[in-house]
Parts: sequence; C-alpha cells; structure tokens
Amino acid sequence: MPHTPFSRRTFVKTTGLAAAGIALPRGLSAMSGTGSSADALRVGVIGCGGRGSGAARDCMRAGGDDVVLVAMGDLFPDRLERARANLAKVASEDAMVAKQFKVTPEMCFSGFDAFQKVLATDIDLVILATPPGFRPVHLAAAVAAGKHIFMEKPVAVDAAGVRSVIASAAAAKAKNLAIVAGTQRRHDPAYMEVMKRVHDGAIGHITSGQVYWNQGGLWNAAREAGWTDVEWQVRNWLYFAWASGDHIVEQHIHNIDVANWALQAHPIRAVGVGGRQWRTGAEYGHIFDHFAVDFEYPNGVHIMSMCRQIDGTANHVGERFIGTSGFTDPSSSITGQATYTWSGPRKNPYVEEHVDLIASIKAGKPLNEGQQVAESTLSAIMGREAAYTGQAIAWDDLLNAPMDLTPPFSGFGPLAVPPVPMPGRTKLARGFAE
Repeated sequence: MPHTPFSRRTFVKTTGLAAAGIALPRGLSAMSGTGSSADALRVGVIGCGGRGSGAARDCMRAGGDDVVLVAMGDLFPDRLERARANLAKVASEDAMVAKQFKVTPEMCFSGFDAFQKVLATDIDLVILATPPGFRPVHLAAAVAAGKHIFMEKPVAVDAAGVRSVIASAAAAKAKNLAIVAGTQRRHDPAYMEVMKRVHDGAIGHITSGQVYWNQGGLWNAAREAGWTDVEWQVRNWLYFAWASGDHIVEQHIHNIDVANWALQAHPIRAVGVGGRQWRTGAEYGHIFDHFAVDFEYPNGVHIMSMCRQIDGTANHVGERFIGTSGFTDPSSSITGQATYTWSGPRKNPYVEEHVDLIASIKAGKPLNEGQQVAESTLSAIMGREAAYTGQAIAWDDLLNAPMDLTPPFSGFGPLAVPPVPMPGRTKLARGFAE
C-alpha cells in the first residue's frame, strides 16, 4: 500500500483522535521564572528554507538563555543541511548563538515524514515554516503532540485548510498551548500604539481604506534534470496555488490582516480583478501576477486591496484608513483631530513576535492567534477567488465551501499543473484542478 504523506482529511482525523491524551510541554512549568539554559525551551523547526532559518534565528535572538534550538526537519536533505550549516556558521561567530544552537546530526530529519519525526522529539516549541499548503496538517500534528507553536503565514490555501486551522486553534486553547503567527505587524510597537488609538476613536468611525503590496518579482526555482513534477512544484512553491495560495494569500495577507485588525472584523464579501500579464511562462506555474479587490466589511465599509509582483514597477507597501474625524497610516501616524506620530524605538517585529510568544509561555498565559490568522487567511483567499472567478464571493459561502486544493500525490512523482484561472469561466475551486 503506497505511503500517502499529504492526505489532509485522513491525517487531521487521526491526529484529532490522539490529541486529548497529550500532556503539556515539559517547558511550560519550568519557564515560570527568569529562565536559564537548564530549563530553556527546546525548539524545533519544520521547513528549513529562508523563512524557516530566519524564524529560527529570530527565535534565538528573542529568547536568549531561555531558548535552545535542538531539532530541524525538511522535505529535502540538501536544504536541511544547508540551513544547519548556515546556523552552525553563525554559532561559530556568536557566543550567544553557540549556547543556543544544539542541533546534532541525529536531530536532523528529512522526507515527507520529517515533521512527524521532529514532533516526536522532546521539543517544547515548534516553528512551522514549510510552504503554506502543508500548514494545516502540520499544525494539527503539533497540537496533537502538545507543542507550543510559531507558524508562518498564511496558514492555509483553501477553505478546508482554514476550517482545519480553526479547529486546531480551539484544540490548542483547550490544552493551554501557544500559537503565534507570522503576521509580525501585530507585534510592532508602532503599529500596536497607533491601532490602540484608532480603536479608542482617534479617527472616528472608519469609513474606507486602502491596503497595498505592490513590488517587483520574487525568486524562481528553475527546474533541474531529474526533478519530478512534485519536487519541482514544492521547490518552486510560490507559483502553485495548492502550495502558496497565490501571492495575494502568501504575501498580501500582511496588509489584509491589518485591515481586519483596524476594523476588528473580517470582510463579508469581495469582488475583484486580476491576471497574468508579465509572468506568463511555465516556470511561473499558474498563478496571477496582479490583483485588485474591493473588500466589503460590516456596516458598509469598503477596503480597496491591491497587490502586484511585476519587475520594473513602482513599489508600494502599506495601509491607510479614513475615518469620520481623521485618517491613519497605521505604521506610524494619525492625522486629524487627534494627530499623533510614533516617536518610540523601531524594534524588529520579526524578533518581537518571538519575544511575545516566549513571554506568554513563561507567564503561563500562552498567546493564541490561530483564529485571527485563519480569518485573515480566508479573507485573502476570498479576494483570490473573486479575481479567479470574476464573481462576488461571500464569506459564509467560502468558509463552508468544499474547497480542498490538496494535490493527489503520494511521494515524488507526476503532478499536472492546473490551468491558469480565467474569470468568467473558472468556478469557485473545489479540488486540486477545479
């Protein structure tokens, strides 16, 4: 019987049954004080690409003596070894990292079951940083294993994945496990202070706004001889909706999340346009290179969303919200009756999200951002589907849709690329190629 490493329906069902009997992590009670290397949180990372390696470094910077990195896992042995070698080099040049980086060859795992092997170790905290299509399965497994979790955004690529993440977030809450997501603006002191003032009425009632992530193209992994379809798509994951969700989900979620934060709600409907003008070659899979979406929120508030990845175009990344008595750039300022400009220190939010995660575990009051980031992920998926189909997409219809983009593969082998979506012809996705 062939091994099926990526069957979401089967895996979530079995891990859910096992979840109830798992004890709390070893580090929860041990971390109630100031901490030391003897009772430090033991950390593992699943997904050792650039973001996984970066998150591991950020966690070590945030944790100091309270953190040791002890386990690493990735689908590909070469990427695992490259990440371990890079971190070992940092450790050789930095005395603090040398105390924190304790990953031995025996604690390095590769293959489709690498995540299970990392979770089977005695780690307390796991970093989930594989391509987003794998996130719901890995999150469910981490919660079942009783681990605290840092997971990169987005947390799913389809409605089935979002529903799984919502269920995992509830299970983590019941087990007093932390879940912090890679929506780092929510841990940026400037954003936090401005948003607090907005919620206190500094610009009155928000009536409209705009969110943007417009930039040039990103990396592309050219297919090498000997790579199967599956290997190429996973290594080149940005360009396949089943793996990344498309760039409106994978990247623009940051700005859409800020809109949800500002309005303290998720959108109820979306209409949009998008297409593929510049990245038209097969090396770019089947995703779009630009989107523009009108998100309708409760009380008739509309937020215009725009994102683009096209070389030679102007960069514009940020958010702006207009209220009845002013407007705000939530990264730094408010203009109007309650004018304000952030003047405090600019901290690294990629580190601060780990500072907040570790502090919450130490205090015995673990943060749980699972529901929040699941809603922001579904918001972005709603924008994608509005542009893909050319139809108005409603929140409740999407949340309950039988949409599961999980590919039909079991290990490395053939995997056809779905067609490029065509508005007016493409229907709301149900399965991998629909």
